[in-house]
Amino acid sequence: MADSYQKKDHWSSTAYSSAANFVPKLTTTVFSYLDPQPGDNILDIGCGDGVLTAQIAQAAAASSPTGSTRGGTVLGLDASQSFIQTANEKYRPRNCRYALQDCRRISECSEAVTGQWDKVFSNAALHWILCDASTRVDVFTDVHRALKQGGRFVFEMGGKGNVSEVHTAFLAVLAKHGVPLEEARKADPWFFPSVEWMQQSLERVGFKVEKCELEYRPTKLTQAKDWGGIEGWARLMGAQFLEVVPSEQRDAVVKNVCEVLETIISREEDGSKWIGYVRLRAVARKQ
Repeated sequence: MADSYQKKDHWSSTAYSSAANFVPKLTTTVFSYLDPQPGDNILDIGCGDGVLTAQIAQAAAASSPTGSTRGGTVLGLDASQSFIQTANEKYRPRNCRYALQDCRRISECSEAVTGQWDKVFSNAALHWILCDASTRVDVFTDVHRALKQGGRFVFEMGGKGNVSEVHTAFLAVLAKHGVPLEEARKADPWFFPSVEWMQQSLERVGFKVEKCELEYRPTKLTQAKDWGGIEGWARLMGAQFLEVVPSEQRDAVVKNVCEVLETIISREEDGSKWIGYVRLRAVARKQ
């Protein structure tokens, strides 16, 4: 992730809802770890189009049966103008608001690093945010600052080995199209760490890690129409890979990536397409 992360919006909320609408649907485990309660104030980092953020806000808004707990508030941050616009238009309960923010630099959002959040949450975003090695420590430090004493950081992201077949296909196809391997690697928009790396990184900034786990979760792609299927996924998720070749070559790169993956990700019984997602989940408490 280079400066282009901040300057250029690679996302389209419409394309995302077609190519990756499974993302907010496959959150049962991380949502249970977050366990939003009435009165919780929750910061959502990399909130995307707000689908899951709104669900969190609804859970935090409810007052306790005795009326002794006031409803909590939720703030969603994302670097994509397209996502924030959709979130504000479609997924904004009264106790939820959104802000356009480069999440590598959370400290630049005065609302975020107040030390008043009960929980900080992130789903399917940190593998983009942490791709910039120069700001990784800053991200964890800012999250720590944002939380109340005893507050929890709960997240799910791509872990070591995530979408490795697609990762490899992009690098190989770019090499075929004349892109030096190092240049292709520099364009790589993802960072998929191990459990050990994540635990050590969280502990270094003062977190007590209560849970850190990897799960291999093969994931079925959407149908191949209107940004769906492997082509839609590759165009959207691999947009930064495609930018290292001239625009007139990009369709050919996507076509070649799809051809490489065809027999690898297709299931013989029904032709459905599955990618090898590996999820890294963690719960860390501010001591």
